[in-house]
Amino acid sequence: MHLELRDSYMLDDPEFLAWQQGKRLDPADRSSWWGGWHDAVSAATARGVVVRRVRIVSEPISDYVRYEYDCTFTNLAAGELVRWLPRRRTTDLALPGADFWVFDGNQALFHHFTGEGQLDEDGREYTDDRARVHLCAKAFEAVWQRAIPHEEYKPR
Repeated sequence: MHLELRDSYMLDDPEFLAWQQGKRLDPADRSSWWGGWHDAVSAATARGVVVRRVRIVSEPISDYVRYEYDCTFTNLAAGELVRWLPRRRTTDLALPGADFWVFDGNQALFHHFTGEGQLDEDGREYTDDRARVHLCAKAFEAVWQRAIPHEEYKPR
């Protein structure tokens, strides 16, 4: 489970900068965008692991979120399930204050970003604390139930 809460990340990312200049990934040219991350997700899903991601987004969406939306076909091709949730629909949900991953219901990884969207120097925080992991899993499930599948989400 992966929950993303920010409207932008690493605005100096060369791929994002190229997208801003008009470069688009070609779904038919898989070798131009498939990488190690895709291999890992594909291998996990082949073993029966369900990999889910929800992006909570402000609307109208930022340029960075539009970039993510345009590139989400790569996540789907690897076997990930992706949903989107407009931020306005989260006001009655209790959510952790940082992006996170939950692995097998036993471990959580929090990502701490700077105000500029860069991963902080000590930005990866792993925990096996059952209460924190459970909190994240419960929050994720609440968001997942409400979120819109990628194929149905129409960004505004």
